[in-house]
Amino acid sequence: MHATTRSLPAVLAAAALTVALAGCGSGGDGSGATSGGAPTTAAAPAVTKDDALAAMVPASVSSDGKLVFGTDASYPPNEFTAPDGTTIIGLDVDLGTAVAQKLGLTPEFQNSQFSGIIPGIEGARYELGISSFTINDERIKTVDMVSYFSAGTSLAVASGNPEGITPDNLCGRAVGVQAGTVQVDDVAARSQACTAAGQPAIAVTELQQQTDVTLALTSKRIVAMLADSPVVSYAVTTTSGAVEVVGEPWDTAPYGIALGKNQGQFAQAVQGALQAMIADGSYAAILQKWNVSNGAIPTSEVRS
Repeated sequence: MHATTRSLPAVLAAAALTVALAGCGSGGDGSGATSGGAPTTAAAPAVTKDDALAAMVPASVSSDGKLVFGTDASYPPNEFTAPDGTTIIGLDVDLGTAVAQKLGLTPEFQNSQFSGIIPGIEGARYELGISSFTINDERIKTVDMVSYFSAGTSLAVASGNPEGITPDNLCGRAVGVQAGTVQVDDVAARSQACTAAGQPAIAVTELQQQTDVTLALTSKRIVAMLADSPVVSYAVTTTSGAVEVVGEPWDTAPYGIALGKNQGQFAQAVQGALQAMIADGSYAAILQKWNVSNGAIPTSEVRS
């Protein structure tokens, strides 16, 4: 759902359809609950409270001692449920936990449908949203965002790519995407280019959870899927060789932690926590734990 560029409302230019992609391999639903993949039991590095940053958190947030995150736990390895079926784990959970600890607060992660997280922040149900949100101009109209990772879109197909699928021959093929993500816009633009060229439209399957999209691919209900690059890479490692990546990621952009506007220095406190983690090595250790070090950013920034 979320890495991806989990939703960047921009229409691809026709030239973008010529971007070349290539491959890896995997089976299963891509959740990692039963096989292979990045370690999910290793402890995240310890992070200590920064009193100066903690003092920047508004009392309306800190008074209960908690930092409540909204997340859609269906997007491994960024956020998903552990084998117990209830515990939310993943890259974003470890990073969010470390941010909370740096601010002297206890993290609480609440599972939500992806499309409901930002409205939940606006309605004060969540204090932060961490769910592979791509930073874009549309989102920062309603929330502030603090960058923490860089990801692009990748194409995945069945191992061996028996149909020879590439980003520029998707016309008429069954392609899956998760609802609410940048990939919805990507595949729509590609489909429009198909019909404009007199080719059949892409047969798009849009599902609420990324794990369902991965399962649709491994069960051959679709022949390709578009998702955030770390999500596709993780699916390769957790589906027993049933999935292959085609080429390199494209449209790389930063993920951001979302929070409500007009909250004093709250955004700066979150940014400061992330920057402190980048400086002390705990940020790099968390990314290494989930095998996504290539998405590291050198500097966290606030977009508002």
